[in-house]
Order: sequence, then C-alpha cells, then structure tokens
Amino acid sequence: MKKFVMAALGGTLAGVIATTQIAGPLIAQETASKATVYEQLDLFGDVFERIRAQYVTEVDEGDLIEAAIKGMMASLDPHSSYLPPKDFDDMQVQTHGEFGGLGIEVTQEDGFVKVVSPMDGTPADAAGVEAGDFITHVDGESLLGLDLNEAVDLMRGPIGSEIIITVVRKGKDEPFDISIIRDTIKLTAVRSRTEGQTVVLRVTTFNDQTYANLKSNLEKSVEEVGGMDKVNGFVIDLRNNPGGLLTQAIKVSDAFLESGEIVSTRGRTPQDGDRFNATPGDLAQGKPVVVLINGGSASASEIVAGALKDHRRAVVVGTKSFGKGSVQTIMPVKGGGAMRLTTARYYTPSGRSIQGLGVSPDIIVEQPQQNPDKDAIDGQRPTFRSEADLRDALNNDSYTEEERRQIEEERAKAEEAAKLREEDAQLAYAVDLLKGLSALAPKDQ
Repeated sequence: MKKFVMAALGGTLAGVIATTQIAGPLIAQETASKATVYEQLDLFGDVFERIRAQYVTEVDEGDLIEAAIKGMMASLDPHSSYLPPKDFDDMQVQTHGEFGGLGIEVTQEDGFVKVVSPMDGTPADAAGVEAGDFITHVDGESLLGLDLNEAVDLMRGPIGSEIIITVVRKGKDEPFDISIIRDTIKLTAVRSRTEGQTVVLRVTTFNDQTYANLKSNLEKSVEEVGGMDKVNGFVIDLRNNPGGLLTQAIKVSDAFLESGEIVSTRGRTPQDGDRFNATPGDLAQGKPVVVLINGGSASASEIVAGALKDHRRAVVVGTKSFGKGSVQTIMPVKGGGAMRLTTARYYTPSGRSIQGLGVSPDIIVEQPQQNPDKDAIDGQRPTFRSEADLRDALNNDSYTEEERRQIEEERAKAEEAAKLREEDAQLAYAVDLLKGLSALAPKDQ
C-alpha cells in the first residue's frame, strides 16, 4: 500500500515538474510578446507627440489618429478599411439602393484605383468606363499614394458637377481622359425582359432589394410569355455586378436550388466558420438556367455563379469572374464610424475558394468589339440573300397560306435573334443555348 501511495505521489510530482518545465517557456513567450506590443505602442506615442509638437505646421490630433487607423486597416488587405462617420452613413444608404456619385465599384491594386465594374445606367456606364480600367488621376490630381477611401472622396462632389478621370486601359497605348457628370445613383437591383421564350434577369447589384426584385420580375416575365409552360429557360445576367450583401447572394442562389450547400465561410478559427444551405422551392420550376459572368462579376455574383455551377443547376457562360473570395464584416466603433474588416473567406459547395482565381465559365464566350466598318462592307456586297431573290425563280406552291404565314413568323423570330447577336453576343449565346436545350427536350415538356 505504501509503495502504491509513493508511486502515485511520485507520478504526481513528476507531472508537476513536467508541467512547470513546459508551461514556464510558454508564459515567458506570452510575457515577451506583450512587452513587445507595449514597446510598439510606446513608439507610436513617441512619434505622435513629436509630430504634434514639432511638425512644421500645426496638425489636428484627431486627424492624426484617424490617419493612423486608416493606415493600419489598409495594411491588411485591399478590402479592409476604416469608415469615418460620413463614409459609414454613405455606405448604409448605398445598401438601400440610392446614393450620389459616378456609379462605379472600385478596388485598389498596385497603388492605383481599379474599376471592378461600372453599374448599369449610371454616369460612369454612360461615359464608357469599363471593368478593369485603372484610374490614375482625378481632375489632374494623382491618386498614387492615397488609400481607397481618400481616392473615392476625390471622386465625390455635388450632383450635376463635372469630373475628369484619367484612365489606363488594357489595349490602349496611352492614358486618356473621361468626362463624367455626377448624378444621383438609383440602382434597380433587377430588371427583366424576354427574348422569345427566354426570360432574361439582369441583376446589377446585391442590395436589400435584390431577391424581392428578382422574384417579382421573374413572375411578371413568366406571365408575359404565357405561363411557365411557354418558358424554355432563364438567363441570370451577372456581368459587371460588383456584389454586395452576402445574405442576398444566398437568397438568390436559394431561389433556383431545392437543397444542398450554397456557400460556406471559414474564419480565423473553426468556430468562426458558417455554412448556408438551400431550402425547398425553385422559382424556375426546374427549367434550364444559364448564368452570364465576366471580369466585372465579383463577390456576391461569384457566390451565385459558383453555387449554381457546382450543383449543375446552371450552365455558366462568359469570361472568368473577378476573383474576390473574402467576406467583410461592418463593425461600428466609437465616434460614429465603422471598421470594414475581412473576417472570413468563402467557399463554393465543392469546397473551392475563388480568391484570386474567380469562377471559370463552363463555356467561354468573349464579347467581340463592334466593327464600325461592317455596314460599309455589307453595302458593297450583292443583295441576293436567297433563291427567291433571283430573277425568274420558281414559285413554291406546296404550302397553304396559313403554312406560309407560320414560316414567315418563324423567320422573323430568327432574324430578331440574329440582331441580338450584334448587340450582345454573350447574351445571344445564352439565349441560343436555352433554345437548343429546349429542342432536345421531350415534346410533352
């Protein structure tokens, strides 16, 4: 019994010694780390005091602190930033779909402001700003060295005032200026139209109106076509959609899925992660879906495209998307401002991160440049388009008048579709793809 007790005590003593030997260095490391942080804070205080006391002109202490916070946030990644009270208020207004400005979503790359995408129907869109453009100057003032918020501030101004931005564009040898008149930006989150039996849903942004707009526009267009039985499919156009609210991206994805994962997020620790799943109910009732994307499709747009692609619910057509695979959380702070902090990465249902890579389309379709000389070239060609145009061609008397009328109507529809190819080759491809899928479906569907 004594031996047992001694053995137990010996084991306990050994455990205490081992614990002390292991925990001692860890505590020492933690203490050293805290000491280093305090030293750095002392350094900051020293620099702050010297600037305040000895800088060539008097500086505002609040401005110094705000600049330090902005610099700290900007050092993390292109999407983390500090929002002073006014910027925070502007951001809250934007999520409701109306604000003043140019109508472009921007990020920062290599010290310059890069256009993620111009928003449909905005001054920037009308002036010809394109996704991928680099803005180097605003009204002659260089943006190099400014953080993103400072650059955006330079672009803001009274509604109706003119701004001249200097742009560097791939394929252009020299920078060039674009004049834009500032205006109130009223974003219609979703617009719809029909192309034959195809319903086209143009989603321009993901604000708090997006899902409701999509649902109402879809139902309205289906009714115009003559009911779901008459619809051959849906096109979800996400081109140049810079993203927005994660919650709305989940709702839009869920609108076309019956079950399964939509997106997952992974933060710094496992408990920071989350997973979002679809619920039963498909607004398209199983009809084929084509999603259009391009280099201006970012963030929430990529969540939708990735979810529908991974579940084989949609064919993705166009060009590679932007590749923003991180989640920003808005955190209000003292003084009425806020932090926009990157807190997680998001992953498509297949477990793939699109950060820096983007969503690759199933079918790559480039948008060709318009050919201004096309009409001139066509005007030099013979005007014979068919056998019927030839002199003394034989008449076809094997059809009734009703059959002829149907043939002419079908021809008119085909010619209308051909016009769409000239206006928007990517959308025309999506519409033609749905026509092809419809032609292969059993007749009773």
